[in-house]
Amino acid sequence: MDRAAQIASLALEALLAEAAATPKPGLVDRVNCGAHADMDFFTFQVSAAAIAPFLSVFVRTGTEHTGDASALLARLRPVGMEAERAMFVRTGGVNTHKGAIFSFGVLLGAAGLALRRGKKCTAECVLDLVKEICAGICRRHFDGLDVCAPETKGDAAYLACGATGARGTAEAGFPLVRRIALPLYRALMDQGLPMNDALVDVLITLITLNDDTNILSRHHLGVLHEVQATARRAEALGGMASPEGRAAILQMDEDFIHKWISPGGSADLVAVTHFLYALERAEG
Repeated sequence: MDRAAQIASLALEALLAEAAATPKPGLVDRVNCGAHADMDFFTFQVSAAAIAPFLSVFVRTGTEHTGDASALLARLRPVGMEAERAMFVRTGGVNTHKGAIFSFGVLLGAAGLALRRGKKCTAECVLDLVKEICAGICRRHFDGLDVCAPETKGDAAYLACGATGARGTAEAGFPLVRRIALPLYRALMDQGLPMNDALVDVLITLITLNDDTNILSRHHLGVLHEVQATARRAEALGGMASPEGRAAILQMDEDFIHKWISPGGSADLVAVTHFLYALERAEG
């Protein structure tokens, strides 16, 4: 297997692992559909399969790029649009992975660019390149918004409270993953916690910190703060490693489903975390 295909396979692994992690409050997992009426666990499986062929294309687009990193985004965008179309065809129009396609597009492009430049694909290297690739993306997108008629829920969340969503996260080099989620995931895996439980604990920690535009698009800033506080309580009880923490997470799931809360932005960051962890392990 060539390096591009290997790196792409780790991205697919990350998408599948995130979808399978259970329980995920308000999110689709192996037990329920979370706060969603139009998708289930199998929707995510077929969606991941639909976008899988494009993952290696993202990497190879990076390996073939000879200009500045900032010019790579324009070459990655049409690949991402094709991946989105394939996703929507396979899911019957359901948006399962649109945010993840963007995140993994720039991550895989960055990994390919690292290979092009003869660098080792560490998390730090890849995330630094992501920052270069996405430099100025928020200014270019949000400065031109029509305040009276935002086109997407993410745009509406930005206008309501300044949340920049996946674009802002990528432009900053995934700071919550770099500083918090990835070190936590490494530590939990080193402790021998089952992957499922480690992924759920990382999700809970991310929920405590992330200004999740998926939540904001359905609700408002007050609900986001309540969600973050609830996640902090589950985290303080020990998360998946303790009976009390596990019970608190299960209660979160029940409450989030009832209140129609879906922290999907945090779920995407869980997949990013696993990808970077697996990539570093593959690099040795």
